[in-house]
Amino acid sequence: MIPVKVSSETRERYVRNIISVWRAATPEQMQRGRMWYHAANQLASLITDGDARTGAGVIAALSANKSWSENCRLARRAYETGVLSGHVQDALAKVAKIMAGTDPAEVLPMERKTGMFFRSIADPSDRDAVVIDRHAHDVAVGETYGNRDRGLGSVNRYALLADCYREAALWLGELPSTVQSVTWVVHTERIAGTGTRGPRRP
Repeated sequence: MIPVKVSSETRERYVRNIISVWRAATPEQMQRGRMWYHAANQLASLITDGDARTGAGVIAALSANKSWSENCRLARRAYETGVLSGHVQDALAKVAKIMAGTDPAEVLPMERKTGMFFRSIADPSDRDAVVIDRHAHDVAVGETYGNRDRGLGSVNRYALLADCYREAALWLGELPSTVQSVTWVVHTERIAGTGTRGPRRP
């Protein structure tokens, strides 16, 4: 795992790594990355009859260790039928609270991936939210970790990497979530078929 506290030189290297992957994006990858959270927001609204914030909360709560297609299937089924299954009890309990009317921000861990995933989907124009998953981590540190532990459960480590994406976004004149989603597309397509875990979502 990378240290929770790093030197300014290491931090700058992480930012440069992110910018380098961004600049490697093809026009098609750039377009897909730019549209990802907008499309997810539309889906969140669709499955909840126009309540994108609730939909985003349900999707985010069910997102851990699920492919995007499975994530969407579980979220749609939960909202349409009230059937809460297919995930660990903690996630299902969060979904139940959100569907009962509790604001997702009161239920989800807002300082980590699930909360940031919710924010990015609920409002693709959010100027602060950035999802740090294993691929975002690997882009920043410049190394594909495979199945090694990245330690992203640490709030401080997560915050370090999120801040690197925010700094890269500032340099590029983009939203942090856009930088993350575009670099996610580039990185996951680079490692496709290399034996690492396949793409799930930006």
